[in-house]
Amino acid sequence: MTMAHLRNSLSYLSLKELTSPSKHTLILFPFRSQITSSTSRNSNPDQLCLHKMVHQVPGLDSKETSSIVEQIFDKYTSKNVKRNGKGIAIVWFRNDLRVLDNEALYKAWISSEMVLPVYCVDPRLFNATYNFGFPKTGASRAQFLMECLADLRKNLMNRGLNLLIQHGEPEEIIPSLAKSFGAHTVYAQKETCSEELNVERLVRKGLQQVVLSVQSKDSSRICPKLQLIWGTTLYHLDDIPFSPSTIPDVYTQFRKAVEAKCTVRGCIRVPTSLGPAPSVGDWGCVPSTEQLGLQSQKVSRGMKFMGGESAAVGRVHEYFWKKDLLRVYKETRNGMLGPDYSTKFSPWLASGSLSPRYIYEEVKRYERERHANDSTYWVLFELIWRDYFRFISVKYGNSIFHLGGPRKLEYKWSQDQKLFESWRDGCTGYPLIDANMKELSATGFMSNRGRQIVCSFLVRDMGIDWRMGAEWFETLLLDYDPCSNYGNWTYGAGVGNDPREDRYFSIPKQAQTYDPEGEYVAYWLPELQALPKEKRNFPGKSYIEQVVPLKHGKMNSQTSQNTPLTGRRNNFRVNRR
Repeated sequence: MTMAHLRNSLSYLSLKELTSPSKHTLILFPFRSQITSSTSRNSNPDQLCLHKMVHQVPGLDSKETSSIVEQIFDKYTSKNVKRNGKGIAIVWFRNDLRVLDNEALYKAWISSEMVLPVYCVDPRLFNATYNFGFPKTGASRAQFLMECLADLRKNLMNRGLNLLIQHGEPEEIIPSLAKSFGAHTVYAQKETCSEELNVERLVRKGLQQVVLSVQSKDSSRICPKLQLIWGTTLYHLDDIPFSPSTIPDVYTQFRKAVEAKCTVRGCIRVPTSLGPAPSVGDWGCVPSTEQLGLQSQKVSRGMKFMGGESAAVGRVHEYFWKKDLLRVYKETRNGMLGPDYSTKFSPWLASGSLSPRYIYEEVKRYERERHANDSTYWVLFELIWRDYFRFISVKYGNSIFHLGGPRKLEYKWSQDQKLFESWRDGCTGYPLIDANMKELSATGFMSNRGRQIVCSFLVRDMGIDWRMGAEWFETLLLDYDPCSNYGNWTYGAGVGNDPREDRYFSIPKQAQTYDPEGEYVAYWLPELQALPKEKRNFPGKSYIEQVVPLKHGKMNSQTSQNTPLTGRRNNFRVNRR
């Protein structure tokens, strides 16, 4: 099938309905409203808890969250910070929707008498993805983002500021505001991928057209400056022992080097007050999903994440301190069911509502006050993975989005629409794949283990163009960021920068290892609940027909015991450029 045929057949309307389902399109995801008695009759209380219809993450009430946020803000407040600037500075919020440990906000405050915080609701965020025309931002992530903005505004107001919300392209809005307010500098977080870099370039170009004053001596023009601040990673770009071009292609080499030679910078303290705010007639409203052209999607099953810095700080407290789950993270992190098998920090990290350096400091405090073990280290290990993909995007640029990936490999990929739709809709005939895809559609989240499994199935067993999977994840994931998403997909598809990475995930082996009693698949596929536990992942004719055979291993419980976890790709003809 040609690209043109694919794009025409995957109509925007049908995809919009899938990502923002109405009452009629919910029939695509037929979840039952009750857990059958055969599943829960002999369950213990913890198992019963996992079968709740909706888990709010974090699971704290508003009073408890407010108390925690107040304590954390007090802890990271300094009365000794001195302001020595003049005039007005603008903070252009992007993917750094927080007050705590926000260097762009801090530098704007230090260098000015007044700060104007701005967020631009860029319509391009709600256009179509580059290759296959999927919605660029689905309803779930849009709702999460709006919650982040509302919380950011609240936290800024508590510190004497507000958040100006403008609808339009930053390259039009930011220079116009700089001119209107006479702002000498625009501070913003530095990004690394092409779309974001292009916006930075256009904003800088627009600011160069704004004349604040003219020097009498040489008639030189004074224009607002754009100062970009690195602030998204655990380790600062300036501190790693590599230039961007020499960053190792193997993660382990990178990790060992930064752990041996780098230190994590401390979180930035905020002043007691960030005010006064400049005089603004209309600060704007946080838009609803409907105003963004999407239909709101209510989570009726699985995890419902609350957007915003307050929820993020609450989740760190809940996971580390209230539930004391950090000590067992490494043992539970490959789970798939419920809110507490892993930290669930990723949606807030992606939106910048949570600083990785704050997580680091809380891990170190936990190690001092409670316990240090492999689990406490492993949270930091995963944060370094996130750093790695960010730095790799600096090194390789747009090649992380290309079909051949950073290594420029050419495989004969398929773009079969029906096969892709069976994967997308969770109708492949393989319960573990289908359950994960239904969770993604319903909640905007999928476990790390699940992501590796469904990626392997799409590219290895189906032979589908990996970019289709990556762009569908871009549509739906709450924790989407281009570096981690495309970095992981190139990695899983075998076209990433690490030449050793070419793994195949055997579904039978994965099911027996990570869902041995079929609890996860039965939760998302209620028609399997009546089956014996050992049959839920291997239902045979009790479930829908399988759309493709597996490349390795047979889908039955007798033979899957000896199925290898990994295997070399053998279903594609390879040509190297």
